[in-house]
Amino acid sequence: PSAATSAIVPQPLRDYVGGDVDTVPWRSVGGGVRQHVITTSDKAWSRLLLIPPGRPVPEHGHRGRELTLVLSGSFTDQHGAYSRGDMEDVAEDTVHSPAAGPSENCVCLAITDAPIKFTALLPRLIQPFIRI
Repeated sequence: PSAATSAIVPQPLRDYVGGDVDTVPWRSVGGGVRQHVITTSDKAWSRLLLIPPGRPVPEHGHRGRELTLVLSGSFTDQHGAYSRGDMEDVAEDTVHSPAAGPSENCVCLAITDAPIKFTALLPRLIQPFIRI
């Protein structure tokens, strides 16, 4: 397959973040999870997330809405299972702990309109430093 058809990140987003998954300037956020913050506006937060197989994101709630689009792999949480092309739309009262599927990295585009709220102490303490 050509690079265009084998790319994980859609072309308009690749132009915005500087390439596909292998060239994105990822930053570790702990537990093997990596992110790339995408500058959008002061009213929303956008990020690419790369979650290793089987790894969970720490349990968290929301101060607003979160839309998550699966670009590759899959994840599950307390509300369902999501695969490439699926979108999860969670509301302010949602608390969940998404975990990547067992066989491959999960790459997602997540957009929030307010910072998330981690339930555990350690993630809350490092949250200002990891920009999530």
